[in-house]
Parts: sequence; C-alpha cells; structure tokens
Amino acid sequence: MRIPFLLVLPLITFSGTSAFGEQIAPTFSQKLDIQVRYDDRSNRPSREQYRLRYYPSLAITSAWSLNSFVVTGDDFSSSHNTFGSDNTDYLYARRLYLRHETESGKTELGIIPTYKGRVSSTGLSKDGWITGVRHVRQLQNDTALEVVVGQLANAEASEAFNIGGEDAYFEIEYSAKMDHRHSYEASFEKMLGGTFARAEYRFRMNDKDTAFIELVQRTDESAAKIVVGTSGEFDAGAFNTSYPIDYFAYYSYIDSSFGERAELIEDFLGTGHGGSLEVSGVLSEKHDVEWFVRADVVDSVSRLLAGVKLSFES
Repeated sequence: MRIPFLLVLPLITFSGTSAFGEQIAPTFSQKLDIQVRYDDRSNRPSREQYRLRYYPSLAITSAWSLNSFVVTGDDFSSSHNTFGSDNTDYLYARRLYLRHETESGKTELGIIPTYKGRVSSTGLSKDGWITGVRHVRQLQNDTALEVVVGQLANAEASEAFNIGGEDAYFEIEYSAKMDHRHSYEASFEKMLGGTFARAEYRFRMNDKDTAFIELVQRTDESAAKIVVGTSGEFDAGAFNTSYPIDYFAYYSYIDSSFGERAELIEDFLGTGHGGSLEVSGVLSEKHDVEWFVRADVVDSVSRLLAGVKLSFES
C-alpha cells in the first residue's frame, strides 16, 4: 500500500500575509468518508467492498489553499477495494493542487479534480484527476465560464502523480441559470484522441425534484451518450412522522464505439441501453451515517448494490 505523504499535512506550519500586512495562521481541515457495500451482479459472483475517501486541505490565506484527495481503489473511476481479494490494500493520493478562490471565480493548478462543482452523469468520474490548470470565471446573471488545459491519460491510480507523456486535455464550458427553475451547460472537450461536444439541461420541477437531460456527442465519430433522469426527495414517514428519502433515477444509452472516454464517465453502466435507480436515507444524524440501495440494468446484466456510509469532518 502506498502511504500518501499528505497525511502528514497537519504537522506542517507556516504563515501567510494578508493584503493589509497582518499575519494569517494557516488552517487545516479534513473530511473522511467511509463506505461498506454489498455488490451482486447477475454475470459474476457477489462481493463485499469498502471505500475510504480522504480530503485534506490547508488554507494558507483567505484565498489560497493546498488540497489533496486520497482514496482506495486502483484506477481512474474505481474507488473500492474488495474484502478477501488478493489485492485489498489499494490506497493512493490522486490529487495535489493549489487553489486560489475569490468571489469572481477560482483557479486550480497541479493534479486537479475532474469537476468544478456538481458532477454530471456525463462528466468524468469524481474519483479521477487531470494534470493541469483550471480557471472558472463568474460572469454576470448567474453564468460562469470554465477553461481547463492539461493532460489526461493514465487510468491507473498508482500513476496519478506521473507527469508527462500523456495526451493533451482541453475543455471549455459555459454554464448558466436562466431563472430559479431552468439551467444549462454547454462544453467542448478534447481528450484521449477524441473531440466531444457536451450539453446538459436541468429543470427544477419543485423545491425537492429536478429533471435533467444530458448529451455527449463525439464530433470526430458518429457516437454519443445520452442520459435522461430525475433526482430529488420524497417522504416515507408514517403515523405523523417524517422520514425523507433521496432518490436518483436515470436511463442512459452509449454507443459501443464511443471510445476510452466512456469508461471514465461518472455514471457509466456499460455500452448500450441501461438504467439505474438509487435511494438513500439517514440512519443517524448525530453520527452522520447513511444507508443506500441501488439497482442497475444494462442490456441483459443486472446489478444490486446496498450499503452504509459514514462521514467525519473537522
């Protein structure tokens, strides 16, 4: 198991200086998510898995911070280890980057996340990484422009910090909120030997539910992925009690000739027609424990996932 050096960040001490010349003590924060799940697929034996996600961050000043991401799993879109497997000790630091953030936007430099905020179903996996720089500029009227320039190639988590010799990565994205119910995103991407145009539209049906449609089209090939779904919350309480349950459901289709980007997508079920339904709820608010159940179907293959998740933050 590779021990990520950023686990020693709490021992680092130095100071920053504000624009007014006053000394600012750095502030360390961290978050840890632990998940245990049961995974049963119709075409393979069932398995029990676990996942650790660790997010350390060192705020140097009010605008500058040093951030990292340490997680189990062995590749770009995988973050689970399997109990009883010959290889059960995968743990790698996948990101290390500086962030400068103000009201006008943010800039990230280093081995950076694959997303600027919320992760879309057609976006790259939230467990992945890009080597390069991201700049997000907040524009007027709830709009934003994002540009990412860098490299993306190595899918092995152990090689996340290997810089050089990778394919060029470029992304430009425009996002906007038309009003409190309608929002959209449009982007152009170049990665892994292909070029892609992506569009997303979201409609807030009410205070709890949102419908969405997303499309990624290869511009150099006749191949696409489409996702249509909804997410939100419903009340499963009884006898004058309230018990909210979150849900996320969608249908997707992806061409078999879509290319390498397909398996790096956040909600990749498989090529062809697929669907997924996930529900989750709180087991303990005091200890921040949640349960979840998810069912996937891709052509003739079905999958059931069920487990619990614990979160710690300081």
